[in-house]
Amino acid sequence: MPKLGGKLALVTGASGGIGLGLAERLAGAGAELVLPVRSAAKGAAAVERIRAAVPDAVVGTRALDLASLESVADLADGLLADGRPIDLLVANAGVMAPPARHTTADGFELQLGTNHLGHMALVGRLLPLLRASDSGTAGARVTTMSSAAARFGAIDWADLNGERDYSPVRAYNAAKLAQLMFALELDRRSRANGWGIVSNAAHPGTTYTGLYSAGPGLGAAEPPRMDAVMRRFLALGVFVQPVEMGVLPALQAVTDPAAGGGTFYGPDGVGHFTGSSAPQRVYRAATDEAAAARLWDVSEDLTGVRFPGAGSAGQD
Repeated sequence: MPKLGGKLALVTGASGGIGLGLAERLAGAGAELVLPVRSAAKGAAAVERIRAAVPDAVVGTRALDLASLESVADLADGLLADGRPIDLLVANAGVMAPPARHTTADGFELQLGTNHLGHMALVGRLLPLLRASDSGTAGARVTTMSSAAARFGAIDWADLNGERDYSPVRAYNAAKLAQLMFALELDRRSRANGWGIVSNAAHPGTTYTGLYSAGPGLGAAEPPRMDAVMRRFLALGVFVQPVEMGVLPALQAVTDPAAGGGTFYGPDGVGHFTGSSAPQRVYRAATDEAAAARLWDVSEDLTGVRFPGAGSAGQD
């Protein structure tokens, strides 16, 4: 872990799970933290836990609901008014596989809207603060949390929001693929337009967090069976790992000076379910640069948030 004193880090979804574990490690390395959270109570509990582990931590919360573009704009406007450059931004928050189709405040399918579109809009609005970072030759770093599920993802251009044929798992896979494609395209566009931002991605393998109950249990009367299965595997020590291990790929992507733009990190164990952190081969669907450029343009149209400059190298 390099020393991060004087750097400002923004971590979404840090009220629990991977986000909270990562925020605690960043605070321990000296970074100042902004934790955008949907629940004020959970945010306060996260701050209390971080300060218990790192007594001199400089950490605060801001309100953010990634399922609302208005909320994204409000957060960005507040941070822009503060004028403090952002050195590290981790797009970590997300929702996984609600059994029935839900939509965001803006009418997008919940997983696409929260995991991908909300984060892309946030990065776009905060671009001036990221570009203002004085982090040496590497510039600010944006790390997007994807998932191993992205390898099974496909973008259905004719039904992006799952209006005609919603499948919880298929929609999750597609949203996580979209996040990975965004991370890689952001790095290409940064280099093409001189934004000075390093963008990479990570996935936590199979790490037990509240994600397995919050999404699959959305609207359900009883806890989802998946949560009980994952807790059982965790207790047995097979296929599932705790947050302390699952946070390592993101930690490397965010802090390792050698973790450059366009790189992808995940667990190094069998099947990449568990283990320490290592570079991963980018899933084939995410290597399609024409599709990534198309997704970028569509996402700008859907969110109304437009990045400056031309496309990535080789694109109009």
